[in-house]
Amino acid sequence: MDIKVSIITVCYQAEQTIERTLRSVSRQTYPHIEYIIIDGASRDTTLNLVHEMSPQAICISEPDKGIYDAMNKGLRHATGEYVWFLNAGDALPKEDTVETMLAAALSKGNELPDIIYGDCMLINEHDEILEPRRLRPPHQLNWRSFRKGMLVCHQSFIARRELCPEYDLQYRFSADIDWCIRVMKRAHSYCRIDAPLSLYLHEGTTTNNHKASLIERFRIMRSHYGLCTTILWHFLFLFLKTKR
Repeated sequence: MDIKVSIITVCYQAEQTIERTLRSVSRQTYPHIEYIIIDGASRDTTLNLVHEMSPQAICISEPDKGIYDAMNKGLRHATGEYVWFLNAGDALPKEDTVETMLAAALSKGNELPDIIYGDCMLINEHDEILEPRRLRPPHQLNWRSFRKGMLVCHQSFIARRELCPEYDLQYRFSADIDWCIRVMKRAHSYCRIDAPLSLYLHEGTTTNNHKASLIERFRIMRSHYGLCTTILWHFLFLFLKTKR
């Protein structure tokens, strides 16, 4: 099995968090990994850590227009059959995560699927597992699934590179949701892996950013699913939340 997987990490001033990410990628048992690191011209020791811990990585350090601009740069440099975003602070759960994921995907059909997805675990800065993520990946996924919210964490959503458009830079906080939906609209086959595919560093957001993110999400949902459907699902979400 010589399927190349492009793992992309975007970072800026990430000396406090990136070691976890670099270590988890460098320890992978799967040999055909193209590791791409897009740094936003960090002035701390981020680049020193990258060169020390991931000397084989493709590292590009230059100013950017934000996280999604950096992710677009990563897409342009990727040459693997699959693209996997793993940002600074996030990690792969086990040393054989990539290998077992591909083996499991192959075992479910003669051809590899367009999208491979699974669960993720939330962790804190001490690598402690937090509560399970509220939204869980469904057994059957398609582009309409995200009407209910982002059911699959971006770090556990692996797509064929040929299906991946660039991120829409009009969105500052939630372009990943729009991107995943657009990828799924192009996809024909999916494979759910019954295991966590990523460890997601939960750092929280400011109140202002959270509000801006929610507004963006509503705009994204409306653009893909229509106004009535979006309002209906938002009211249903609020109703279920008050019943807990």
